[in-house]
Amino acid sequence: MSILVLGLGNILLMDEGVGVRAMEAFDAQWAVPEHVSVIDGGTCGMDMLDIIASHDHLIAIDAVKTGADPATLVVLRGDEVPAYFKGKLSPHQLGLSDLLASLKLQEEGPQTVTVIGCVPLALGTGLMLSPEIEAKVPEMVDLIVTELRRHGVEPIQKA
Repeated sequence: MSILVLGLGNILLMDEGVGVRAMEAFDAQWAVPEHVSVIDGGTCGMDMLDIIASHDHLIAIDAVKTGADPATLVVLRGDEVPAYFKGKLSPHQLGLSDLLASLKLQEEGPQTVTVIGCVPLALGTGLMLSPEIEAKVPEMVDLIVTELRRHGVEPIQKA
């Protein structure tokens, strides 16, 4: 089973970039087998279509709008994932939604999708995460490791 760990978000809009920052932290700390790809999807354009289609499972890491308090972490799987698209933070989420819908229609999409998200606090212009959201990045990394283990992958911690 091929797995894609996809960090999403706009790193120029503070907490909107938490998915990319969590993916970077994961990639810096953990090694994965060849059948696992770890990619910065940024704002996820149509160029991601083939990359997503080539994997059996997608783990998307992103800022999510759930109505929960800022810095709340969420893990959505299966039928829960469409709820993630109801409250958009930025245009890239529409792009991912469209990509997944297109892939599903073409019967080329991932068999399963998991979203690991964090409710943002600040969405202003800036390269830094707010301190409250930055403090959640290690927990998001742990959730990525846990999700990979759920799919039979044992990441190896780098020295």
